[in-house]
Amino acid sequence: MPNTPAPCARASDDVSSLREAIAQTAGVPFYEAAVWQSAFMDHAAQLSDLPRITKSQLREHSPEGFMREGLTVESLLTRGLIEEESTSGTSGASVRVVFGKTWWAEQERRALVRNPFVAGLLGDRTSLRRAVLTTPGCSGVSCYNRWLNLEQRTLGDSRYVNQTRIPFSLGEDKLAIMADEVEAWAPAFLDVDPVHGAWFALHCERHGRRFPSLRFILTSYEYTSVTHRAIMERVFGVPVIDLYGSSETGHLLIGHDGFMRPSPETALLECTAQTGVGELLVTTLTNPYLPLIRYEIGDFVEQVAEGFIVHGRKRDALRDAQGRLLTTRQVDAAFADVGGIAHYQLRQKPDGSAHLSLLPEQAGDELVSAQAMLQERLTLLLGSPVTCGSVGLLTPEDSGKFRLTVRESA
Repeated sequence: MPNTPAPCARASDDVSSLREAIAQTAGVPFYEAAVWQSAFMDHAAQLSDLPRITKSQLREHSPEGFMREGLTVESLLTRGLIEEESTSGTSGASVRVVFGKTWWAEQERRALVRNPFVAGLLGDRTSLRRAVLTTPGCSGVSCYNRWLNLEQRTLGDSRYVNQTRIPFSLGEDKLAIMADEVEAWAPAFLDVDPVHGAWFALHCERHGRRFPSLRFILTSYEYTSVTHRAIMERVFGVPVIDLYGSSETGHLLIGHDGFMRPSPETALLECTAQTGVGELLVTTLTNPYLPLIRYEIGDFVEQVAEGFIVHGRKRDALRDAQGRLLTTRQVDAAFADVGGIAHYQLRQKPDGSAHLSLLPEQAGDELVSAQAMLQERLTLLLGSPVTCGSVGLLTPEDSGKFRLTVRESA
């Protein structure tokens, strides 16, 4: 098994790492602003002393503003050196992202080997055979938004299985075709959006479909609920491992023993809170076409001795009656021992009350006992009234991603 470093992030005040990050900004127009140049001149400065990059700044200046002077997207594309993609727009409008031809696979592998089990399966190989079940609208990096035949959806070690934004709308015949494609491919793992993965698992459970080659399931693209995890583990009997990152930064964290291990070669990570929940700031180290320093990626995390705990998107956090933050992870904990739920969404109104929509595993199930239990738990958690209902469909955002928790604006 390959050696895996201890599960700690590079220290944010590591001088060599900081200088490595700053060196990438030479000749980059965005960092020529006075506020950045002044910060770089202070050789005693630590990473936490530098300015931050907001999503709106990245959206405004990417990609040209983050590329060294003299480089253009057009010339690099013509020379076959880069790929250009657009992010899913989970936290707002889409952002154009540029990276080298081999970068996506390289940074993903760096993250994967931080999990000892996955590292053992990979060995010296660059990748493992996978079947991808994610929202077709998430990103051009690894999924599609138009119909393609099977040959077009099979690239290298990857087979992209689903082409539907809303898995709940799929009939059993379409799900059966997807299962046939997975079985024929014999993947080592499923690479899934957790909502798509859980719904596919339920179909496989109904029809007794199993995949002998399957060794684990990798979840990414959005927050994995305890309900999604329980379904996939129950049906397939393999570990469900979370992979966290973004198109802008690459993959940053991978699950292991209940925590998320960082990939220190890819980025420096900071939590804005000394203890408890804070915002995650990312300083990238491996993409010279998009060097980011203290980028506000838009997620809440906790930093602990074992690594990190991801709490979900900032925009998805709720507030209790006293105005205290309630992250998606904190809300999701209420569902840990509640069965029969395929997916849910808790929407909080401006007055603090909320409504919980439950999508059952079995069509028509009113989930009466689950509703009563969750209504009591969530009312206590929020300190405000919560109503519940069983629904037959939950729809995604324009990005194709689903949200477990939503705070409505006034």
